[in-house]
Formats: sequence, structure tokens, C-alpha cells
Amino acid sequence: QVQLVESGGGLVQAGGSLRLSCAASGRPVSSYAMGWFRQAPGKEREFVAGIRGTVGRTNYADSVKGRFTVSRDNAKNTVYLQMNSLKPEETAVYYCAAGQITASGYDYWGQGTQVTVSS
Repeated sequence: QVQLVESGGGLVQAGGSLRLSCAASGRPVSSYAMGWFRQAPGKEREFVAGIRGTVGRTNYADSVKGRFTVSRDNAKNTVYLQMNSLKPEETAVYYCAAGQITASGYDYWGQGTQVTVSS
């Protein structure tokens, strides 16, 4: 089992940057598929970015490719989401999640961190 705690959210102007952190306790993040999701008010939760496997293979939603970067620090047992060129429509609660590397779903979720992008 793993516990996840997100941090780094806040208010930023359009075009600005934020870095979210997801600190994990329990098992190593390298033993999980780790994902970042977001949910805006009145909208479905959507996948943003993920990192999995020993080599840290990454994947991204098309809407964030080239602007967001997911990474992890195994020594700190932490996963990051660097977000650049943020847009107002990306205002949402951002969640970190962990799941089985060989599965498609995510079993553990953090409490979320609010990101607000002003225009």
C-alpha cells in the first residue's frame, strides 16, 4: 500500500508555471505506475501524465504534450509534474495516483491540490 500527498498548487497567471509534487510513503514509487489527473468543476476527471516502470517510461495527454513534464526522484520517493505555459482552462484540482505497473487502473489517490490559472 502507498499513501500519496500532493503539494505545489496555487494561483498563477496564464502563461506561467507551477511544479506539483507527490510525496509517497509506503512502497517505492518506482514499483508503481504513477499518474497525474485533474478535475475541473463540473467536468470529468481526466488523465494528464504518467510515469511507470524501472526506466520511467512517460506518457501524456495530447493537450499537455510539450508543456508538461512528469518525473520522479526515487531517492525522495516523489513524483513531480512540471507545468509550463498554463492556460485558464487548466484550472482544476490535480491528483496524484498510483497503480499496478501491469494494469491500466489506479488504486491509490492523493487528496488533490488546487491549481488556478488566471487570465
